[in-house]
Amino acid sequence: MSQLDMSTGQIVANAAESERANFIKRTYVHLAGAIAAFAVIETLLIKSGVALSFMGMLSGSKWSWLIVLGAFMLVSTVANNWAHSGISREKQYMGLGLFVIAEAIIFMPLIYMALVRAPDGHLLQNAAIVTAALVAGLTFTAFSTKINFSFMGRFLMIGGFVAMGLILASIMFGFSLGLWFSGGMILFAAASVLYSTSNIIHEYHTEQHVAASLSLFSSVGLLFWYILQFFMSMGGDD
Repeated sequence: MSQLDMSTGQIVANAAESERANFIKRTYVHLAGAIAAFAVIETLLIKSGVALSFMGMLSGSKWSWLIVLGAFMLVSTVANNWAHSGISREKQYMGLGLFVIAEAIIFMPLIYMALVRAPDGHLLQNAAIVTAALVAGLTFTAFSTKINFSFMGRFLMIGGFVAMGLILASIMFGFSLGLWFSGGMILFAAASVLYSTSNIIHEYHTEQHVAASLSLFSSVGLLFWYILQFFMSMGGDD
């Protein structure tokens, strides 16, 4: 098992240009790998019938979705801790892999409903295209301006708590959050992508490319989730 010592690593912004470029390349290669793995797992879950069974379980009680969300938050915390591990590279990859699996499971109901509404997959395709375009623009902004957007962390944390409170309330009391909430969460998720992208330069060490890719994957996933929800809400079927 390879031993790591993050305490001796350099902040990416302070590293040599070649080392910085190598870190960014490794981070985005891992991000692409995580997205590809997510797509494969999601396809298997839907085609195997697991997604349909999962939907049936969730429809049985409003508490089922709360339990799933709670489990996802717990697993995400563990995965993130593993990905930031300074003990071994293997544990970092275990964290990233665990998070990808958890993300695929939590996405199952939304993607299943999108495919029911549009079997040709155009809702998923359009959401993916818009997400990719926004991520590309936000990435360009973060790298070209060289501004440290870490100051956004406190606002994102507060916004995250507010959003989670609204989501829990909607599940418990059975009301729809609607199109405006999805639109607001798209802005929130876009800010999260910008924050995460800035952090990989200004907050991460050169040996933390796995953790950096997990952070980006989480933010990109959040953005895709609410863009897809927005498109589905515009269809008027909710």
